[in-house]
Amino acid sequence: DWPDCCSMNATFVDGASPCNDTRWVQKWQSWQSSRPLRRTSLSLGSGFWHATGRHSSRRLLRAIPRHVAQILQADVLWQMGHTGSGVKVAVFDTGLSEKHPHFKNVKERTNWTNEKTLDDGLGHGTFVAGVIASMRECQGFAPDSELHIFRVFTNNQVSYTSWFLDAFNYAILKKIDVLNLSIGGPDFMDHPFVDKVWELTANKVIMVSAIGNDGPLYGTLNNPADQMDVIGVGGIDFEDNIARFSSRGMTTWELPGGYGRVKPDIVTYGSGVRGSGLKEGCRSLSGTSVASPVVAGAVTLLASTVLNRELVNPASMKQALIASARRLPGVNMFEQGHGKLDLLRAYQILNSYKPQASLSPSYIDLTECPYMWPYCSQPIYYGGMPTIVNVTILNGMGVTGRIVDKPIWQPYLPQNGDYVDVAVSYSPVLWPWAGYLAVSISVAKKAASWEGIAQGHVMVTVASPAENDSAIGGEMTSTVKLPVKVKIVPTPPRSKRILWDQYHNLRYPPGYFPRDNLRMKNDPLDWNGDHIHTNFRDMYQHLRSMGYFVEVLGAPITCFDASQYGTLLMVDSEEEYFPEEITKLRRDIDNGLSLIIFSDWYNTSVMRKVKFYDENTRQWWMPDTGGANVPALNDLISVWGMAFSDGLYEGDFTMADHDMYYASGCSIARFPEDGIVIAQTLKDQGLEVLKQETAVVENVPVLGLYQTPSEGGGRIALYGDSNCIDDSHRQKDCFWLLDALLQYTSYSMAPPSLTHSKNRVVPPTGTDRPLPQRLEGNHLYRYSKVLEAHLGDPKPRPLPACPHLSWAKPQPLNETAPSNLWKHQKLLSVDMDKVVLPNVRPYRPQVRPLSPGESGAWDIPGGIMPGRYNQEVGQTIPMFAFLGAMVVLSFFVVQLTKAKSKPKRRKPRVKRPLYLQQQQPQTPHSGKNPTV
Repeated sequence: DWPDCCSMNATFVDGASPCNDTRWVQKWQSWQSSRPLRRTSLSLGSGFWHATGRHSSRRLLRAIPRHVAQILQADVLWQMGHTGSGVKVAVFDTGLSEKHPHFKNVKERTNWTNEKTLDDGLGHGTFVAGVIASMRECQGFAPDSELHIFRVFTNNQVSYTSWFLDAFNYAILKKIDVLNLSIGGPDFMDHPFVDKVWELTANKVIMVSAIGNDGPLYGTLNNPADQMDVIGVGGIDFEDNIARFSSRGMTTWELPGGYGRVKPDIVTYGSGVRGSGLKEGCRSLSGTSVASPVVAGAVTLLASTVLNRELVNPASMKQALIASARRLPGVNMFEQGHGKLDLLRAYQILNSYKPQASLSPSYIDLTECPYMWPYCSQPIYYGGMPTIVNVTILNGMGVTGRIVDKPIWQPYLPQNGDYVDVAVSYSPVLWPWAGYLAVSISVAKKAASWEGIAQGHVMVTVASPAENDSAIGGEMTSTVKLPVKVKIVPTPPRSKRILWDQYHNLRYPPGYFPRDNLRMKNDPLDWNGDHIHTNFRDMYQHLRSMGYFVEVLGAPITCFDASQYGTLLMVDSEEEYFPEEITKLRRDIDNGLSLIIFSDWYNTSVMRKVKFYDENTRQWWMPDTGGANVPALNDLISVWGMAFSDGLYEGDFTMADHDMYYASGCSIARFPEDGIVIAQTLKDQGLEVLKQETAVVENVPVLGLYQTPSEGGGRIALYGDSNCIDDSHRQKDCFWLLDALLQYTSYSMAPPSLTHSKNRVVPPTGTDRPLPQRLEGNHLYRYSKVLEAHLGDPKPRPLPACPHLSWAKPQPLNETAPSNLWKHQKLLSVDMDKVVLPNVRPYRPQVRPLSPGESGAWDIPGGIMPGRYNQEVGQTIPMFAFLGAMVVLSFFVVQLTKAKSKPKRRKPRVKRPLYLQQQQPQTPHSGKNPTV
């Protein structure tokens, strides 16, 4: 898990640790960590994992041993003679004991920690290595592969970036083929680490990494699994449901100006999987830590099946995995990526593969739900913010490549493609093995009142230097087509359109932006992106269900036409504001735009209290804002006589007959006298944090509604806490309140339940205490898009130009578009029919005989392999049984007839040695199977 305070080895300054205390500890301390921002194990549990089934549903699962390699039919490839031999696989984890009975080909064990041992003291690294390469009991995928064990975690689960960098360098030196990282963390801006990952893949190391155990929350991808060149793996259970713990996409580093990429790449079994125990035997574990070595083992096995190993590289392997993956029904792409690992189909694709470029996703269909969520959840219309789809280009031709000329937009005229405008930006260089293709989609003016489906495609040609071409400047090229299909509706009325301010949301990394709910001490960082498709997903879904259209502003407030929108929604804003933004917003609200602000806590004394010491950087980390940047928000709304306070409150209360929970929110310090203010009785959490004292405060102003005085002016609503609409730690949602506020801002309908509430109070004047001030010496300017450093206080930068899209010149096609974009797409030059799989029953090579009393546990009840065959074969068994019985009956009738017409003759039987039976080659037409 990322990261609970125990797994981070966090120690509280005065020695008290709340790690195992489920009660609220009435004590707040600054805390230190060996690296709170570091990568942590991605098995579930206290320390490293929880007991299997912690996140399971309430129904009983079949209690049969789950040998994951057998379920994914690795035994078919074993029978063909492929067992991973010749492939070097590295496990970066907690080490491995020297004489573990499950492993026969451990080439090298190295220790990169400050502990003087090579052995695994926890069992995590042993389990991971077992899933990949165990040769007995709980069999791994590639028992004959070369295992290289890198111990990069101590027994206290501590690691440093520097240890990883040294170990990565050694992996490059040893020419490792496949590297498994069942670890992760949110720091995608740990540049030395990320650069070294790129260097590894550039050296043809296929990196497989777990995407994290922070689900079901969206925007929780861990690094390095979120990298384009790394195979990011999510988890499913044995009933093909996405595991609750499995992190969800999108990637968040492209925010606020862009949009995240599709991750995970692929999902596989990660719940209740059996693997090697610490010293011997097997155990079952859950987590994306488990799913990652399943794919790493499969990749190792697949690499050993390819005769021309030069064709195997990080891009071609990922292309084969995602092109062969089985899509799970009813699951979106940010949960399942391209679908469930299919080992045998991947084998067929890889063994007929020709170097080429491909796209992930391979098409854009804004009408296909639920797979294309969130794109499919809202149609596009003229005047809306462009829809950005961030496509990954995978280049199997070489580690470096480029896009030839420019991508071409070709609309299908019979499918109204000319109603769509497309702009494309892309990586100038594709390295290592990958790059991005950002497709911005907008509606042409002539479709402002039109409704229907429009289609076209983007053509991209990728070129790579030909490695073995003697001709000077020789290049390989590959052209790929990206089909685009969108649903267009007439532009909605202004009152139905909401603009979400993404530009002023900041998150970790790079700076320390603390959680909005201070009770969540085991998750101190605000790192989920604060986007409507990540940790505000439920709120977005609710607004869509209420008929609102929600768009995202990824640029300054100066960059949108306020006359198009009913309400600007600002939630949990940490960024500062340009003076020009403040001026424009005041003018917009005078002209009819409405504003809703959900703020959060801000108190400089509390900010100093929640600092921590990071041993990795040898620095104290101080928050750069509170939960929100209240001083900046106050600058924005001061012209209307409004302000938030630096009070810090929490507690349960009832508002308009709804149960509410205020989680580390602030109060309203100042509000116009003709406004509506609702107050509640809450606990003073700031006093609790600073002095460990409890106090109840009555009449804390939490909600304010105001109609601006200018004719046709907009309305403003303030609420002091965002946790009730944030999925991260929400306890009680307040979507009803958001609905009521939008009724007020969009339609000027003040909700009677609030205007006539018994909790309505006289608006505060704010004269009794000073307004919050910015923390002296804060470093917000380091991470801000607005501030820049000066000798004195930081000053605003010059206002940046608004983003300008260069629309592609269309090259129309007068032909019909394909009807099914998903099945229409496949890798070029791949003829899977040429790669024949033998018709064999499940088989395991007996690499080593079992000891007396030891169970191989390979017998599956019912005689049918669990996994996908259960669903597909189950319904056809009765028919096959009937036909089989008829064939057997016919055979006996024929034999009986022959016996009556021929004299009996004895024929001497020749005994064949068992080893010959085992070694006899299997012919495609033979009905017999080798025996063990």
